[in-house]
Amino acid sequence: RTHSLTLPLSHACPGAPTTDVDGAVSSFTELNDPVMGGQSVGTWEVNGTYGIFDGEVKDVQSLSAPGFIKAAADGTFNDASAAIDGDLVLTVRTTTPEYKGFRVSFAAGTTSAAYACSGGGGLPFSRGCFKAQFDVPEGDDFVEVSIPFNKFSDKWSSATGEQTTTCADDSDVCPTADKLAKIQRVEVWAEGA
Repeated sequence: RTHSLTLPLSHACPGAPTTDVDGAVSSFTELNDPVMGGQSVGTWEVNGTYGIFDGEVKDVQSLSAPGFIKAAADGTFNDASAAIDGDLVLTVRTTTPEYKGFRVSFAAGTTSAAYACSGGGGLPFSRGCFKAQFDVPEGDDFVEVSIPFNKFSDKWSSATGEQTTTCADDSDVCPTADKLAKIQRVEVWAEGA
């Protein structure tokens, strides 16, 4: 099934609604599932004042694993450390509100943000990419979806996207104010068919 997520350009990263990431959102790049046998395909495009993340996620049958697509932007983002006790706020809409595989991640304090967001803390030196799942309610209008920073973890399965250690279970996997001050990368994911 094809999944679509639309994000206005001014509300797509930690610190929203005060963070403006027009340049970053327009420079997102889309990545299809590179795993052996991966058949998921997607696109990221800018349409006026919003970005459209669209695609089809197919499970990798040969590996009995979920497929994925993601759109990522690297850059220097505004300091979001003041929001540590709050939420990441995404303004989104979707044509597939029943889909439960949407996730968002951000990398901070890593040597390689792309590597950290590929390994999810399961590979050596891949800590620092914090990921959380989110749902988008049904409707044609944009809605704000709040994801508490204490729901993010930098230990998650690179095979499934599911957190292997939650922030509630171990504070070592939680984002910190220091991390939110130095965000290097933001990603939006669709994982699992």
